[in-house]
Amino acid sequence: MNGLWLALAFLSEVAALVVLAAWGWSAGSGPGRWLLAAGLPVAAAVLWGAFAAPRARLRVPTAKVAVKLLVLGGAVVALADLGRPWWAALLAVASVVGATASQQLVLQPGR
Repeated sequence: MNGLWLALAFLSEVAALVVLAAWGWSAGSGPGRWLLAAGLPVAAAVLWGAFAAPRARLRVPTAKVAVKLLVLGGAVVALADLGRPWWAALLAVASVVGATASQQLVLQPGR
């Protein structure tokens, strides 16, 4: 069961990167479109790797929460802006459940 929660957390994180790229593509035009579509998920991944990943180099609890809220919350808002409110709601629920469950597994590894 632990693997299920970790998979849910991981899939919501990957989905967030895809959504940020899609939103960047739709929000931009010309060369800016390419920059947003590539830059947003790369920036999100760099921030996640630095602060929110399990093996993050910088272990700052408030920054970890802030980055997760920024990336996952930004993806939810982006999905809603793309005209997909039900998908946004689903991503929001999956992100909260996955992040909460995976955090509990980190705090209580024997479960």
